[in-house]
Amino acid sequence: MAQKQFTVTAETGIHARPATLLVQTASKFDSDIQLEYKDKKVNLKSIMGVMSLGIGKDAQISIIAEGNDAQEALNSLEELLAKEGLAE
Repeated sequence: MAQKQFTVTAETGIHARPATLLVQTASKFDSDIQLEYKDKKVNLKSIMGVMSLGIGKDAQISIIAEGNDAQEALNSLEELLAKEGLAE
């Protein structure tokens, strides 16, 4: 299992476009990938799940990946968050 915490830095939080990018990236991996925010966990491969969290700026989120490519998935998601200026 691989897990990492992030702080959302994007002014608009995780809205439709970045949520879509996260879901597309997570969907490339076999691992089970969860996004946790305020004690709620959703499947990071589900756009509706991610959008339902309503993640805003300065939010503390965790990404948890479990499976044979968990670390690789977490690294890709971390890279995406940094490249898009979404979280650190």
